[in-house]
Amino acid sequence: MAGKKSVSIVIPNYNGKNLLQEYLPHTIDVIEASGANYEIIVVDDASTDDSVTFMQTAYPQVKLLVNEVNSGFSHSCNRGIFESKCDLVLLLNSDVKLLPGYFDEQWKYFDDPETFGVQGRIIDMDGDRIQEAGRIPKFNGLKLKTDYFYYTEQPNDSLYTFYLMGANALIDATKLKQTRGFYELFSPFYCEDMELSIRAWRLGWKCYYEHQSVCRHRVSASTKNYKSAKWVKSVYYRNRFYMHALHLDGLALLGWYAQITLVDLLPKLLVGQFWIWKSYLDLFKNHKLISEYKTRLKDLLHKNNSRLSIFNIVNNIRASVKDKALIKIKL
Repeated sequence: MAGKKSVSIVIPNYNGKNLLQEYLPHTIDVIEASGANYEIIVVDDASTDDSVTFMQTAYPQVKLLVNEVNSGFSHSCNRGIFESKCDLVLLLNSDVKLLPGYFDEQWKYFDDPETFGVQGRIIDMDGDRIQEAGRIPKFNGLKLKTDYFYYTEQPNDSLYTFYLMGANALIDATKLKQTRGFYELFSPFYCEDMELSIRAWRLGWKCYYEHQSVCRHRVSASTKNYKSAKWVKSVYYRNRFYMHALHLDGLALLGWYAQITLVDLLPKLLVGQFWIWKSYLDLFKNHKLISEYKTRLKDLLHKNNSRLSIFNIVNNIRASVKDKALIKIKL
């Protein structure tokens, strides 16, 4: 029988008072029912609604950290991560509703010293449509993406996932802190969870998907307070660029630069999608900062005596499912 661990639940919040009011009670009920020791840390990212007052009044037992200025998802999560005191950290969005028994099938993964973390199944708030399952990666040229979601109905199969979604990732706290958490290069949001998981894989750890752990997610509820749709899209593309620049090297990196110029930038500019120009410019304007983060990554790999590349990771994950009976969800 897998041993239960203590859990620090870290919830970043920005103008999400209504979300906390609706979904935090479910989180408390589920972790209480698990029988695990726990703490809850809410990190408020300089909200302009009354989130802080609500938390202080309704949940005085919750540790509340308040950012003086709006600093984004990575910074908020990192504050909670490095304040945490428990064995595991559950990174949980304020718009996620944990369903009963969420933790029951996850404890076993942490009996393996190579486990970095595990993610549950994410479904719609009102139905059973799967939003997130296990992810299998692939390369399109030198661009890394998810090939398909997958799961299996074999309860004893251990399934890898390309990356753990920051919305509901249960992670070994010691390993998470060793990685130094999310890279704040990605602020305000998007791709930081993918990059963190790739970093963990390259350090020799493993990310899993557990289909029996289920939560519901209100789509786009936690990002709708930010500016325009074009701005959000430009941040997404910029951060995808950052992620590749961090984890590709040598000729592969040069080939990737050529590919994104010819395949992403020029076609979008030709059809009037000028928002991508800022994403592309930011990649070059922040070259020095990207180099600093690459140095951090190389130091981590050296300390863990790892030479794993992003290509090794993709090949290993794809090889892990070759002989398994899978249910695939094409994107």
